[in-house]
Amino acid sequence: MSLNRLAKRLKRQPSGAGHSVLFFTLTLLAIEFLDEFVDGARGAAWPLIHADLQLSYVQVGMLLSLPDIIASLIEPILGILGDIGQRRILILGGGVAFALALLLIALSHNFPLLLMAFILFYPASGAFVSLSQATLMDADPTRHEQNMARWAFSGSVGILVGQLALSAAVALGWGWRGLFLASVVLALSLLGVTWRFPFAKLAGNEQTEPMGLKEGVRNALQALRRREVLRWLTLLEFSDLMLDIVHSFLALYFVYVVGVSKAQAGLAVTVWTGVGLLGDFLLIPLLERVRGLHYLRLSALLVLFLFPAFLLMPSFAAKLVILGFLGFSNAGWYSILQGQLYSAMPGQSSTVMAVGNVFGLLGSLIPLGLGLMADRYGLGTTMWLLLLAPVALLIGIPQQRG
Repeated sequence: MSLNRLAKRLKRQPSGAGHSVLFFTLTLLAIEFLDEFVDGARGAAWPLIHADLQLSYVQVGMLLSLPDIIASLIEPILGILGDIGQRRILILGGGVAFALALLLIALSHNFPLLLMAFILFYPASGAFVSLSQATLMDADPTRHEQNMARWAFSGSVGILVGQLALSAAVALGWGWRGLFLASVVLALSLLGVTWRFPFAKLAGNEQTEPMGLKEGVRNALQALRRREVLRWLTLLEFSDLMLDIVHSFLALYFVYVVGVSKAQAGLAVTVWTGVGLLGDFLLIPLLERVRGLHYLRLSALLVLFLFPAFLLMPSFAAKLVILGFLGFSNAGWYSILQGQLYSAMPGQSSTVMAVGNVFGLLGSLIPLGLGLMADRYGLGTTMWLLLLAPVALLIGIPQQRG
């Protein structure tokens, strides 16, 4: 929601309620910040986790794929329940499971325990974070792209702070485990703040006619048969190759392919996310002036040329420069595509989570497939497959007139 629209809405609220709406919105953005803080710390910590637990590339792929597959089987039901009046209890319960999963990650000392912790973490994040995103989308259904840009910016800040926090934790002798323990405290604190809010009232999505689970499932299946919904779901899966997936493999790529130190690899990941943060920030006013899909097409074209240049450049310094341009160029991919998906499913904000997970079952296998490819052909060769992301966007984004 724009600042002007937010201000107008606050003026319409009864005395004291306007501050509740603003605080509620900031709390939802803080939930996304925390989720990406954890993801940023985890992404930068992969070389440390890899060495500490003596993981193979296949095991790393399993840690990224198997929990996602299991979550894709659980989260559709959570999404449907979120649209039939159970959203608040799901978000709060997800927050409890989120904190517990972080504690288990910090205490894991072998691959099976870490895998079980991740299996809990993924659906917990779906309930706690994805349903919070749906609630933010309900706050202003006419500005999905703009509010998703704010959501993405909050997440980008979280990723960068998470990476910096990992560096600080290592310098202080806490290690990656100490940082995850500290994240448990942050999660519980945020959960305590979230507990006080009446979600449906503040988000403006109170239901006048309650819907049953059977009807919710039927609506989700009908959505999956719509061409427009399938378009955005497909593009979201492909775009993730140049977002979360490249982020997950970036530190490993710099350590084991480029041959730099773990500290230099951490610097590369920080450059990626730091410049991406700037891009996400600038996208917020940009979407007030240009159409999101026009910007997205140009962005995909830039990435199509920049990513091969990044892989081919021999020097670490040159790779860092191009990596910065890449992080800037792909800003807005997720927020615009996800905003389009919400707009294609009006009145079904939580069901967006359901159809996304049903459709994403195959996408959940991608990290595992990349891990198998890296073990057989090398990580350097495997990275070229990520070019499918800009190619898919250039083919799939619909042409707009005017």
